[in-house]
Amino acid sequence: MRSFRLRAAASLALLPLLASCGAGDDRQSASASDWKVYGGSAEGDRYSGLAQINSANVGTLQEAWRFDTGEGGLQTSPLVIDGILYGVTPGQKLFALDAATGARLWEYAPPDAIDQPVRGLTYWSNRGEQRLFSAAGNYLIAVDPRNGKPVTSFGEGGRIDLRKGLGRDPQSIGAVMTSPGVLFGDLIITGFRTTEAPPAAPGAIRAYDVRTGALKWTFSAIPRPGEPGYDSWPRDAWKNAGGANAWAGMVVDEKRGIVYAPTGSAVEDFYGADRIGDNLFANSLLALDALTGKRLWHFQAVHHDTLDRDLASPPVLLTVDHGGKRVDAVAQPTKHGFLFLFDRQTGKPLFPIEERPVPQSDVPGERSSPTQPFPLKPAPYARQRLTADMLTSRTPEARAAALKAFSAMRSDGPFTPLSLQQRSVVFPGFDGGAEWGGAAIDRKKGVLYINSNDIAWEGGLGTLADVANQGEQLYQQHCSVCHGLNREGSPPSFPRLSGIASRLNPGEIFMTIKKGKGRMPPFTQLQDGEIAQLTGYLMGADAQKQEARAPAQRPGAPKAPEPKARYAFTGYKKLLDADGYPAVAPPWGTLNAIDLNSGEYLWKIPLGEYPELAAKGITGTGTENYGGPLVTAGGLVVIGATIYDSRLRAFDSATGKLLWQGALPFAGTASPITYMVKGRQYIVIATSNLRNARAKQGSAYVAFALPGKRN
Repeated sequence: MRSFRLRAAASLALLPLLASCGAGDDRQSASASDWKVYGGSAEGDRYSGLAQINSANVGTLQEAWRFDTGEGGLQTSPLVIDGILYGVTPGQKLFALDAATGARLWEYAPPDAIDQPVRGLTYWSNRGEQRLFSAAGNYLIAVDPRNGKPVTSFGEGGRIDLRKGLGRDPQSIGAVMTSPGVLFGDLIITGFRTTEAPPAAPGAIRAYDVRTGALKWTFSAIPRPGEPGYDSWPRDAWKNAGGANAWAGMVVDEKRGIVYAPTGSAVEDFYGADRIGDNLFANSLLALDALTGKRLWHFQAVHHDTLDRDLASPPVLLTVDHGGKRVDAVAQPTKHGFLFLFDRQTGKPLFPIEERPVPQSDVPGERSSPTQPFPLKPAPYARQRLTADMLTSRTPEARAAALKAFSAMRSDGPFTPLSLQQRSVVFPGFDGGAEWGGAAIDRKKGVLYINSNDIAWEGGLGTLADVANQGEQLYQQHCSVCHGLNREGSPPSFPRLSGIASRLNPGEIFMTIKKGKGRMPPFTQLQDGEIAQLTGYLMGADAQKQEARAPAQRPGAPKAPEPKARYAFTGYKKLLDADGYPAVAPPWGTLNAIDLNSGEYLWKIPLGEYPELAAKGITGTGTENYGGPLVTAGGLVVIGATIYDSRLRAFDSATGKLLWQGALPFAGTASPITYMVKGRQYIVIATSNLRNARAKQGSAYVAFALPGKRN
């Protein structure tokens, strides 16, 4: 199994031939004035050559326009093409704005849209043909960017059902896109998000014809008999295993014809007794032939993951000075604070990686991987092991409480396994290290900028109850992973479900389960009758008698399978003090500049503040942050991300000095973009307060520019 962790395939010899098959017109090569591609370019470097806004004048930046979208989670990094901005609302409506004024030009509400994040769009054009691709529920959709109308010649009436073609009953699984597809020639290549508990869709990366929607190739991330990696799973696991899905976003080396895709964890996330082995190609960076889907090489960052260590960030392509020559590289950040750097053609690590022994699980039936990979450079950008001296000292009371709680926990580094006997410290946390916002690159210098969460979480496993009530069985199988076996959750990220009947009526609960909300995926794999049973259980009544005001389960529909695992995750929980602040010492969030030529840090600073603590003189704490940075030729790193202080900030890219911060209506939990229209440079960021339940709710796109004539 170890031999599969890093291997270049023989088809690398075909790469010079494939280079001529990449996008040759305006499809991926945006001008400096536009922001045509999610991540700024096919390489995902989040870099702009614009410099009208620069380190000398950014202090005068001011709001230019605002476009409100209503309540909900907004994480979209929009596109700008020829003076038109294309974005998505929290409810997955597509719209076009005048990029200079924010005036709406058109809006389209696709059928089957749900309240789920759409973090970006994909734009394709060729000889007058145009497509704008987005997500709506379980579908990949195509519209005409000139008017927002569906392109009915694409797929089935303008859309493709992503649940189809995975070897499972489409009605039994969910597959939604959070990150946009990438382009290679006339192919759009996509992954998807699926559920965290069975039945989950098996990971697959697929390429479709941009004109017709015809499926061109599929890479199955859970190997089948005869395929490399098959023996890293139990026999025939591909028939029912799920996860290992590519949801965080991909990048493309157009010259070489390679698509790089990071994958998530295998299901179930926290107990793997039914998937003994390394579980390739879960938690891996895959390099695939973009024309055929053939695997060229891969690297598995976590073997047999039982801590939800998805590769949650898209990779980024750059060129570095290494060994006395210029090397084209791919960098892959992780949730546990490691950054891996590889030669993008061969997969050879540019800095050494060691397989080190890690603590082992004591849970019956579980079989941990004896080792995990540790890069020797760069140093981790998030702290790796929580000790008592690292606990909060914000107040004597907070420290005493933290010490007491910590003394009952196991804390043994980033791969501390979960246990039935005691709580385990998860540090970096489940949302720790780098998240889906990804990193940005200074193209000329080979410097990578990345924001990181640096707070601790805790977790454990509990014995599943032997219950006859189908509603409770469904809860244990599908809901307890986030909301806990006791339904107490970890507010505000994971709401408490005990007492939910006092907050929501049965119909509201039913529709939330069916369509999802915020970070909660839609449970499209459940039949309406099953959702009614689950709703009844959550309402606190016998599921067989509770009326959930939903259609009955259709005749002949299969019942929900009983959980196979004997143990289940007790629920996500942050390690907080009594006042709701992290129980570890700051910094709680950071922004980092890493020179990838040398692997050394240029600077590291706290990112974000709690306004109420700052008012008491407690500054420089950093906060949780979601959404990534933007780097410009004007010497700036621009980032929102922080969830409590609602600020957009600009830092000197060379020193990390704060040059400007501007107020946002809501938290900037998205990655900003920049573009120029009519000679004026703008910076736009999507904002939302969904991750801060105590704040006023809402969402909006906000544009900033230097003072000057209003358009």
